[in-house]
Amino acid sequence: MNKLKVTTIVLLAFFLFSCNDKAKNETTELNQTTETEVHNHSDDEAIQLDGDKKWKVDDNMMAHIRNMEKDVTSFDKEKPETYQVLADNLKENLDLLTSNCTMKGQAHDELHKWLLPYIDLVDNFSEGKSKEQFTEIQHSFTTFNQYFE
Repeated sequence: MNKLKVTTIVLLAFFLFSCNDKAKNETTELNQTTETEVHNHSDDEAIQLDGDKKWKVDDNMMAHIRNMEKDVTSFDKEKPETYQVLADNLKENLDLLTSNCTMKGQAHDELHKWLLPYIDLVDNFSEGKSKEQFTEIQHSFTTFNQYFE
């Protein structure tokens, strides 16, 4: 369980710092304070629509999300040997997604509300590789598609 917490913290820190606005010439201390305020979401905070429409996810980030969704959709949960392959693919795409973060503003904040629990789901699946955990990941993509395009 400690390994899961450490992995989640490392991924979260990596994601938070990769989203830093490189164009601003503020001090490092001010940037860290701002990032902490912007990225401080409670786990139970619900995702909101953009008025009556879905949030637009940047194309370079959406590619990695769709790759993960495709892997989940085509996954054969009856073959235990494929669970590790799926877990590895999901983690690889999560790394690519977080390292290519280009979004800003409210859309970015709403995406975090989906992404942070999703990262936990993938971490749990990587450790346990159960059908139940896989089902939770499937449901996560249903939620994603309700709020993002």
